[in-house]
Amino acid sequence: MAATKPMTITLPADLLRETVRFASAEATTPNKLIEKALRQYLMSHRWQRLRKWGTDTAKQLGLKNEADLERFLARDRARPRLRGR
Repeated sequence: MAATKPMTITLPADLLRETVRFASAEATTPNKLIEKALRQYLMSHRWQRLRKWGTDTAKQLGLKNEADLERFLARDRARPRLRGR
């Protein structure tokens, strides 16, 4: 288990009530619920950045659809490679 460190956060009263209620219904603690929500948020953000990178890269390469991507990959795979790389 990873080491944990305490952190204090401030929530609006209605959000705190809902968090406590939901955590109870899920048989977990508010801390665990908030930790899970934050992990999901961070993962979602990482995926959004990755999708943006993919979209930007496709535009730079002039790829407009899946067929363009398939042609690009086929050409790339057909290129001779240097040994040792």
